Amino acid sequence: MAYQEAKGIKRLINACIFSAAGYKAAWQNEEAFRLEVIILAVSTPLALWLGQTTVEKLLLIGSVVLVVLVELLNSAVEAVVDRVGLEHHELSGRAKDIGSAAVNASLIWAAITWAAILI
Repeated sequence: MAYQEAKGIKRLINACIFSAAGYKAAWQNEEAFRLEVIILAVSTPLALWLGQTTVEKLLLIGSVVLVVLVELLNSAVEAVVDRVGLEHHELSGRAKDIGSAAVNASLIWAAITWAAILI
């Protein structure tokens, strides 16, 4: 049965299986993703310790989770661009640069969030 044909709980199970495959592929193929997951693993206990309120703790952790999410999307864009062709093309470069800028923006936001809460 194709993924699109699955209904109800079977569709949900398929989605979870495909998501796990995505995490595995990102971990195996994307050094930046591995580094950001390690940063998340280190920063989560710090956030729980340093945050004064539940909201502060959620903002500290959430800002780093945002970086991981954006990295996953950027990695997906890069994979699609590379699938289309490895030769240099202005639009391919633009897509990769914009994805990289999105990751950079999320990193800056995480830094601002941590600084605003901790200072």
